[in-house]
Amino acid sequence: MPTKTIGVREEVYERLRARKRDGESFTDLLDRLIDESEGDWREGFGSLSAEEAESLREAAAASRERFDESATERQTAAIDRLADGVDEGRSDGDADDLDDANGDAGGSA
Repeated sequence: MPTKTIGVREEVYERLRARKRDGESFTDLLDRLIDESEGDWREGFGSLSAEEAESLREAAAASRERFDESATERQTAAIDRLADGVDEGRSDGDADDLDDANGDAGGSA
């Protein structure tokens, strides 16, 4: 039967050797350990404990709150800049011009 050679760190080798039974080859050990594992390891990949999940929820909520505050500040600053630009660029007679640009003839309907 063909075989493959794999490299493992020294500490991993020692842990495997400690789990190896009398008369069991490393191939048999690895085969047994794979069979003993609960299902496909990928199914639970990324799972969090309840404490980790709660910590993540709290961090996400805090991040959303910081973003909301920051977005509100940016929005207010943008509105202020727009208002300053409109006020600075407008003279007394420009109000009718602004209405005309919006499709209003400037007079009463």
